[in-house]
Amino acid sequence: MSDDEIILSELDDEELVQQMHDDLYDGLKEEIEEGTRILLDRGWAPYKVLTEALVEGMRIVGEDFRDGILFVPEVLLSANAMKAGMAILRPLLAATGAPKQGKMVIGTVKGDIHDIGKNLVGMMMEGAGFDVVDLGINNPVEKYLEALETEQPDILGMSALLTTTMPYMKVVIDAMKEKGIRDEFIVLVGGAPLNEDFGKAIGADAYCRDAAVTVETAKDLVKRKHNIRASA
Repeated sequence: MSDDEIILSELDDEELVQQMHDDLYDGLKEEIEEGTRILLDRGWAPYKVLTEALVEGMRIVGEDFRDGILFVPEVLLSANAMKAGMAILRPLLAATGAPKQGKMVIGTVKGDIHDIGKNLVGMMMEGAGFDVVDLGINNPVEKYLEALETEQPDILGMSALLTTTMPYMKVVIDAMKEKGIRDEFIVLVGGAPLNEDFGKAIGADAYCRDAAVTVETAKDLVKRKHNIRASA
């Protein structure tokens, strides 16, 4: 049976979830919207739809992206399909107070207008169950500090695609230190010209080479942060 012959409403729950994983992988936005609505109509809790159908599907996408099987254009299609499902679930999740992985503020640094990598990270993080506040491009230090104060995220993510703009990340981290708030947040940095040594040198918690690594790193560091707080 070809994909276009599959009638989603005729599949049982397990088959439908599996089909949604396949549809996410193929970036099929309308099918993800339909599958999300069918599961909700069958009485699935919004959080169960999110974790079992969407997040698990994006985990598979993320692994294949990390391993070089999928590439940025394909992952962007998957992330956009995920976003369509999230648009249906978000108000329902808010109403039920579903648990979240954490919260991230992300933006490209001052002087840099590249946003494909940042957008991909944002969508993959959202797909992994994080709240994401996207500040957009060309962000001065004041914008980051204001967002940290207003949003109180777990994570600050900064992106740069130019060797001339990447040093600005240190400006932001230094400003956080001056305000005495550096240790309150996990700082993740990424972008083509960066590397692990640069991340360490500027005082970031981690350098993430791509969106899939960002998700894995974020989950690990947030879990560690919560464990430290719990044992304090």
